[in-house]
Amino acid sequence: MAKMRGCIVTVALLLLLLLCLHQTPVECKERLIRQLSSRPSSATKPQEFKIGFKRVILSIVLGILTGLIGAILFALLIKIAVQYINQTPFLKGPVIFSPKISSKTLQSALANENQLLGSSSNGKYYKTVLDNGLTVAAKVLEPFDSGSPEMQSKSVKRRIQQELEVLASLRHRHLRSLRAYVRESDRFSLVYDYMPMGSLEDAMNGVRENHLELRWDVRLRIAVGVIKGLQYLHFTCVPQILHYNLKPTNVMLDAEFEPRLADCGLAKLMPNIDRATSGYCAPECLQNCRYTDKSDIFSFGMILGVLLTGRYPTDSFFREAVSGGSLGQWLRHLQQAGEAHEALDKSILGEEVEEDEMLMAVRIAVVCLSDLPDDRPSSDELVTMLTQLHSF
Repeated sequence: MAKMRGCIVTVALLLLLLLCLHQTPVECKERLIRQLSSRPSSATKPQEFKIGFKRVILSIVLGILTGLIGAILFALLIKIAVQYINQTPFLKGPVIFSPKISSKTLQSALANENQLLGSSSNGKYYKTVLDNGLTVAAKVLEPFDSGSPEMQSKSVKRRIQQELEVLASLRHRHLRSLRAYVRESDRFSLVYDYMPMGSLEDAMNGVRENHLELRWDVRLRIAVGVIKGLQYLHFTCVPQILHYNLKPTNVMLDAEFEPRLADCGLAKLMPNIDRATSGYCAPECLQNCRYTDKSDIFSFGMILGVLLTGRYPTDSFFREAVSGGSLGQWLRHLQQAGEAHEALDKSILGEEVEEDEMLMAVRIAVVCLSDLPDDRPSSDELVTMLTQLHSF
């Protein structure tokens, strides 16, 4: 709005200047006539020619200036009109991207008491059932009034709305698609497909507690799905989209344990995400906030390490000296010592062929967890590496 007011003031000043320039030739002409009428009739012809020539030059210059200012003024008016037309409308209420969801049933469902599925630093997930029987997951983002003044501004809310429109256009087998969103006065609610198996973190917790068995072929299929999702974001999307906050809680699993990346791109919209304590951020992210596709690769290396070892980067084991201080350093040390077998989750050790695949996967994880971004492979290269380990 301030920018719009500034443009209006500029246009008004240009109009005033144009009016002055329009009046100037008339005044000059009248002054010139008075001067000529007051001169004696004995003025020589060269003097009359000189005066007439000056009048012509002055008229030409003033005409050019008037035309130039008029053109600039017209272009500025066109620019303001285009900006106003292209401005994203400030929407309230549900914005639906799925034919299975209606505005009325969604609002009714969100208003009810719903089952809490989990929470993160930027919101909470709820399970809700619509009137037509469809089960969805709704992520209610933190209220704007609890954030900084910048987060409460209309420009920031409009920017979030624009980003959500882009995220809703993403369609890939391994992405959790945004089905709808609701913008209220102080927050956004995002609606996704419900994933019955929960997150990868939920599944790995079940494995650690002996409530669930995840064989190596299933874990490898999850890893391949995750990297294919990143490949789509990094190479197919224009412009490129970075996940920014990839970790097991943001890898959702359907009934067949097919992975879907959740919260793609949301981290850059919600500044209250604590990346420093997540344990999945690349070193360059924590040092100077340089987020690149190689930062996503570092996070993928962490996920692959979790699938291989059954250990989380935040495990107290990695605070001991014997582990080297981190999951990546521990894996690198064991690989260099020829003891990578010791890193593998004992619950997935089985056939010799599978063990060879897992040891190759350890090498891939170590490369992804390199401290130098340039040493990490791209998601495109990783798809080839991982699919060659097994037949997909």
